[in-house]
Amino acid sequence: MLRQESIVNSHKIIEMKKTTLLLILVALNFACNKAEKKEKTTEKSSTIEATSIKTKEVNTPKINPISHASFVMEWGNKVWYNDPVGSIEDYADFKNPDVILISDIHGDHFSIETLLSLKGEFKIIVPRTVFEEMPENLQKKSIVIKNEESIKWEDFKIQAIPMYNITEERLKFHTKGRGNGYLIDNGSYRTYISGDTENIPEMAELKNIDLAFMCMNLPNTMSIKQAVEATLSFEPKTVIPYHYRGMKDGEYHLYNTEVFERLISDASDQTKIKRINFYPEKQM
Repeated sequence: MLRQESIVNSHKIIEMKKTTLLLILVALNFACNKAEKKEKTTEKSSTIEATSIKTKEVNTPKINPISHASFVMEWGNKVWYNDPVGSIEDYADFKNPDVILISDIHGDHFSIETLLSLKGEFKIIVPRTVFEEMPENLQKKSIVIKNEESIKWEDFKIQAIPMYNITEERLKFHTKGRGNGYLIDNGSYRTYISGDTENIPEMAELKNIDLAFMCMNLPNTMSIKQAVEATLSFEPKTVIPYHYRGMKDGEYHLYNTEVFERLISDASDQTKIKRINFYPEKQM
């Protein structure tokens, strides 16, 4: 009888050990599956994170000042001339233009002589008043756009933005609709060129501007205070003061772009100022 009970107990112990071993194997298998799943999840998360921080390279313009309102912009494998005036020798270090932007009929923005001196094939974007002053051979190269109109050129959208005076005693200098500021957009970067203007309401409607060129000179355009107000109305990421030579007591003088920078910096954390010398000493 005792022997039979001993045998039964032995079987029970064996069954318990089998059960315990089975539970251990199940637990180990569960743990392994969980670890493997976690590893895969971690790997997937790392891949998503790496993908999310990889951004498309933004093609930004390189700015080369010539003088006053004139500059050469290298952007998107294209060479842009803005308001080219003066000696053709000033452009000797740069490639021929692919496109030229002209904002107004005044001599510091538009020179038939300079345009005729430029080589190669290029397009000229102009307001109607400038087009009408051009000889026929330049007209054939030109595309006329008026305020608020836009065109597609290569990979860029070019829109004409109003530029005009609003102060009573300055209305005679730039009437609304005569000239163009320009907004250039390549889909990932937006550049605004003010042209000759005051702090007009249309500036406050500008959105997501990466780079802005802001004029300032009296009596023709804006004071430093107005230029600051205009800039703060749309807060571009970067602003370059240009066209900052004015007339005082019959003599030319340069507006203090350091003051402009300080006032913007004090008022905005969104906008950075990039000061470029548009007036080398030899030109003064």
